[in-house]
Amino acid sequence: MKLEEKLSILAESAKYDASCSSSGSDRKNNGGTGNGHISGICHSFTSDGRCVSLLKILMTNSCIYDCKYCINRRSNNIKRAILTPEEIANLTINFYKRNYIEGLFLSSAIIKDADYTMKLIIETIYLLRNKYKFNGYIHTKCIPGSSKYLIDELGKLSDRMSANIELPSNDNLKLLAPDKKSNNIFGAMSEIRNEIQNNRKFVPAGQSTQMIIGASDDSDYQIINLTEGLYNKFDLKRVYYSAYVPVNNDRNLPSIKTPPLKRENRLYQADWLLRFYGFKANELLSHKNPNFNLLLDPKANYALNNIDNYPIEINKADYKDILRVPGIGVKSAKRIIMTRKVTHLDFDTLKRIGVVLKRAKYFITCDGKYYSKTGAFQKDIIYRQLLLEGNIKQLSLFENE
Repeated sequence: MKLEEKLSILAESAKYDASCSSSGSDRKNNGGTGNGHISGICHSFTSDGRCVSLLKILMTNSCIYDCKYCINRRSNNIKRAILTPEEIANLTINFYKRNYIEGLFLSSAIIKDADYTMKLIIETIYLLRNKYKFNGYIHTKCIPGSSKYLIDELGKLSDRMSANIELPSNDNLKLLAPDKKSNNIFGAMSEIRNEIQNNRKFVPAGQSTQMIIGASDDSDYQIINLTEGLYNKFDLKRVYYSAYVPVNNDRNLPSIKTPPLKRENRLYQADWLLRFYGFKANELLSHKNPNFNLLLDPKANYALNNIDNYPIEINKADYKDILRVPGIGVKSAKRIIMTRKVTHLDFDTLKRIGVVLKRAKYFITCDGKYYSKTGAFQKDIIYRQLLLEGNIKQLSLFENE
């Protein structure tokens, strides 16, 4: 099989892994090729909006596992290919020199067993770092179940590693991915966390993971609680959510024609709230309300579900409460705190400092004045107005949502 055909097959097989965007590496150029330092390479979805082109590829799509949701499952009749470590290293260097890419994301199906697969990945990255002197950004997939010493070796060569959880609950992992063990996944994540704590040069851009959304019956409440626990226990840089793509037929998989992208979006928005807005998972959802409103973003939905806490007086409220107002982001909340030290805030001032008034006006007062012209401070009226005014949009990270 020609190299071009292998590349086409394995790049296509890798597209379902969403956990390849990353940031934070400080790997510098020490006389070789490329640069993984923040000033030398930009990574997808960084906080300041920069992005990076990565060669995103599987080493092989020939897998011994039979995960029901995966296109590469062993029982599928698809084209299979494998790239040698030398082939991947050569591809990476040649693509980099042609300015096609700035780094590498390397994953793999499981060949023979976890350790054998990890050894091949390590050999590939070792060639890049030592033979080709490639100092650019490299994200590798840690294979759960592999030996501790192999995880340690790969972590010394990589900028970021990810061990994918895949499914939010152990019961559904057993049902849909019977070859995978949750203990192996969490064990790998624990080892990566421990090594990061002991060695600042070990995966300097940290670790991440991915969950498939919609392949199982797990609720958003289960997912967001697991996410919170992962951030707290394993100090992850990111949890990625990948809407289930219906590529296989199986009685244990949902009968859907398109991926649940809106649900994926709501989970990413909730993820921002957990990491940057001080929310807890049980504030956003509960056993009684286990799934996000697909018509309204989680922050606005929280405000409506806690309507008794509003409206807040913008000239007196503390930073935490201001940050929970829809239409007020991290930057504008800080500007509010700074500006009101020298002057009282009115609605015009709020607009000038970046507050999205068409959202915030329903939940605040300025010197006791309520801006909204809805006629009454009532939950159902505010809900309808938010929908009518087209206030359904992606939460941004540091600006207004």
